[in-house]
Amino acid sequence: MDWNLRELRYFVTAAEEGSFTDAAARLFVSQAAVSRTIAGLEKSVGERLLRRVPRGCELTSTGQQVLPQARKVLAEAVRFTRFLDSRHGVLRLGYAWAALGRHTARLQRDWDRGHEAIELQLVRQNLPTSGLAEGLCDVAVMRGPADARRFDSVVVGLERRVVAFASDDAQWVRRRQVSMAEVAQRTVVIDPRAGTTNSHLWSGAGQQPTFIETTDVDSWLDSIAAGRGVGSTAEATAHHHPRPGVTYRPIKDGPRIEVRLVWWQDEPPGGLSDLVDAVTRLYADS
Repeated sequence: MDWNLRELRYFVTAAEEGSFTDAAARLFVSQAAVSRTIAGLEKSVGERLLRRVPRGCELTSTGQQVLPQARKVLAEAVRFTRFLDSRHGVLRLGYAWAALGRHTARLQRDWDRGHEAIELQLVRQNLPTSGLAEGLCDVAVMRGPADARRFDSVVVGLERRVVAFASDDAQWVRRRQVSMAEVAQRTVVIDPRAGTTNSHLWSGAGQQPTFIETTDVDSWLDSIAAGRGVGSTAEATAHHHPRPGVTYRPIKDGPRIEVRLVWWQDEPPGGLSDLVDAVTRLYADS
């Protein structure tokens, strides 16, 4: 069956007006165009939908069944069109854990003041590419390498690495900072899907930590607060996820973490260059 939205729209209009002539006037087309288009729909359906009467037209029994369904299809088409239009006015910034840390609120406020035509939406997705690969965002904040075969990316800033531990941890409660070697002596809680910590951080070191895995930042924090282990993360996590019972301290010799903005190579979104400039400035000024 081969039909199109134009045929449905002409059919619904003629049914509502009760006249091919009045439908043509409402649609700003000729009466012949209305008749020809509806005839095409009837050919696809295989039955008459409207019969001509002295004062115009009326629905056949088949037309009465088709009319409400045609209205539903047209309503969905309108909603789909609005969705497509709205996509041009929204820039979705995905992140897995901590967005941009202490820069997040500043970016949103500055963006709202300078970009009336494009709304910046933050989308949290605990996925390796922060939802970019799944089509859940337009640009992703990533603190790890991106697949250069599919994505373009730019480093917009560097963040310190910090350790998170239970606030009643007797060993570290009074410490101002710790070392990577000290972290290696503890059980370390990691998120292998989207976190920034893995065994490679201690490659070549004398000791590797014991790891336990969690599924996202909330379960990571819960495990640390319960004293099951400590965590190593970007400083943005400390700003974005303060938690009673969890203390953050700098790792004095921890390698800096690159913060990247990542997008599809063949689909750079509108507003991308402004976003890159804005985030780069925020990190440069800190």
